[in-house]
Amino acid sequence: MGTFAEEFRSRNFSIYGQWTGVLCVILCFALGIANIFHFHWVILFSVFCLVSAFIILFIEVPLLLRICPTSAGFDAFIRRFETNYMRAAIYLVLSIIQWLSIIALTTSLIACAVVLLIAAIFYALAGIRGQAFINSKTLGGQGVAQMIV
Repeated sequence: MGTFAEEFRSRNFSIYGQWTGVLCVILCFALGIANIFHFHWVILFSVFCLVSAFIILFIEVPLLLRICPTSAGFDAFIRRFETNYMRAAIYLVLSIIQWLSIIALTTSLIACAVVLLIAAIFYALAGIRGQAFINSKTLGGQGVAQMIV
C-alpha cells in the first residue's frame, strides 16, 4: 500500500483524476442499474451511464486492454484517451450527457454527472499545470502491464 499513498502525495492531478474515474465506474454502474427500472425515457440515460462505466473502466485500467478480448477498433478508440486533455474531454462529454438526464427526469444520475465533472476538472488541471500523465501502478499502470506481456 506504500505506492498508493505515494501516488496521492505526488500532487499529480492525473492520479487524482484516475482514482476519481474508478469512483465513476462504480457510481455509473450502480446508478445506471438503479435507474434503469424507471418506466420513463430516462432509461436511455441509464443505459448510457452503464456503457460509460465500461468505457471508463477500459480507459482507467490499461491492464484490461491486454487481458480482455477486444476489437482493434475499440482498442484504438480507448488509446485516444492517453493524455490529460483527452481524458478531461471524454469525462466532460460524459458528464454533460448525464446532466442532460435532468431534462427527462431528475434522478440520482445527477451524482454521476457531478463525479464525472470532478474527474474532468482533475485531468484538465493536470494538463494546465503541465503535469505528465501517470498511470497508477495499483490500477495496472507501468509496472504491472509489462509483467503480463
